Amino acid sequence: MLILLHVCCAPDATTAVERLREEGYEPILFFSNPNIEPQEEYLKRLEATVKLSNSWNLKLVVEEPDRISWQQQIKGLEDLPEGSIRCSKCIEFRLRSTAAHAKRNGFHVFSSTLTTSPKKNSKIILEIGESVAKEFKIEYLHRDFKKKNGFLRSVILSKELGLYRQNYCGCIYSLRNRAKNGGCEL
Repeated sequence: MLILLHVCCAPDATTAVERLREEGYEPILFFSNPNIEPQEEYLKRLEATVKLSNSWNLKLVVEEPDRISWQQQIKGLEDLPEGSIRCSKCIEFRLRSTAAHAKRNGFHVFSSTLTTSPKKNSKIILEIGESVAKEFKIEYLHRDFKKKNGFLRSVILSKELGLYRQNYCGCIYSLRNRAKNGGCEL
């Protein structure tokens, strides 16, 4: 069964793809990340995702980043800390974009690689995914890909494949937070 899989980055996608294939799904990668800045970082993450899709023979759909709409989504929340409503709004924006693409293109189910990171709260991602799925009348497949050493597996697979691994969540605010506090949390 086909599943549209929102990809935040190639390393997180490795575990998700591996596990979804084990369950009988065939993931179509959907790279929709208007939050990633600066542009050089966006291109590095996209290039790594292209490399993964080519290595594992996966179809990849790249959505043109709508940075203006994303900025409107988080307007007024820019100064909030990591793990705040700003991050939830960012995730909601990207999952809504994924669900819209899924609905337009005949997918019945979608999911996200966001749960691979140990710095992401899978419960919040699940709630957002289910809410968006309800809105679009399709299914959100919740999988907490970090469970059962999923993050460690992503590190191993990323090294084997030579994939670029980023050191912050993606937006300019998480980059600033990392510089100030040494990390990114949701």
